[in-house]
Amino acid sequence: MRLVYAGTGGFAMPAFEALIASQFKPIALITQPDKPGASMRSSSRMVGLGLKGPALKGGIAVHQPQSINDPAGLAILQALAPDLLVVAAYGQILSQEALAIPKLGCINLHASILPRHRGASPIAHAVWAGDPETGVSVIRMTPGLDAGEVIGLVRTPIGAEETAEELEVRLSQMAASLAWEMVEAISRGKVTGIPQDPALVTRAPRLKKDTGNIDWSLTTAEILRLIRAMQPWPTAFTHRIREGLPSVRLQIVKGQNANEQISAIPLLQAAEAPGTVVSPDSRGSELLVKTGDGALKVLVVQPSGKTAMPVGDYLRGNPIRIGDRFAKV
Repeated sequence: MRLVYAGTGGFAMPAFEALIASQFKPIALITQPDKPGASMRSSSRMVGLGLKGPALKGGIAVHQPQSINDPAGLAILQALAPDLLVVAAYGQILSQEALAIPKLGCINLHASILPRHRGASPIAHAVWAGDPETGVSVIRMTPGLDAGEVIGLVRTPIGAEETAEELEVRLSQMAASLAWEMVEAISRGKVTGIPQDPALVTRAPRLKKDTGNIDWSLTTAEILRLIRAMQPWPTAFTHRIREGLPSVRLQIVKGQNANEQISAIPLLQAAEAPGTVVSPDSRGSELLVKTGDGALKVLVVQPSGKTAMPVGDYLRGNPIRIGDRFAKV
């Protein structure tokens, strides 16, 4: 079977490597054009160049059209004459003309339990929403966004402290096994699909730089989910408000629910605004910030231009007082 793989970034890597090592070694890789300064990241939300490495090592042709749907991109696909196109985190929506070229169609590895979280950022949205589980779906591709019949599915619980970055690593490994199974089944004509229920569709739009801007009026649990969901990009962040001085941007890398400490903190009994600092302790190693329903203990931060550090290290060089504020700017 003439198989072509289209993918970009970390999520797509293990499935690509699994297919290279199988009897279904792809004849070509289609990936996004190189971008100056781009590097491989573990998240498919970031543009990565990593798939070119195993492709070139394995003698697999690499194509990087600006768009797979323009005349040049379609010409590449037509010349390859694939029986099957396998897509994983490629980063472009395929047109009907592109989808019609492979003889056996196109399948997509999508990191959610479809029809939940259709879109570019399903992993982050699953963590952000507090879903108890997620998975990898394989669909027959159609012109609709992630709307095709589901032909394969694996599920996994989401860990209580698991970040989107950590979850993506696990899902990418699950996708590797599932990709081979689905390609093998298609080669034998042993695949049936299940239509998605339109009533269950939710959206997972592409993340933006500002998506991680913390709204402290949300509940502590909601903010903690946002912190986990925004890793490794765009990261959750807030602004430290300084009287008479410009605000300072600060990434919040890790936090902890401190709602049970409310009774011991007088400021939390009063009508303090969310985002108010309610307790750095006397040693300057603890930072509690008021939320919509209690308090969040900040554990790890990353100042602009620096590496992540325990909040105690940050506070030693950047004293914060009770009553200071963090805000969404």
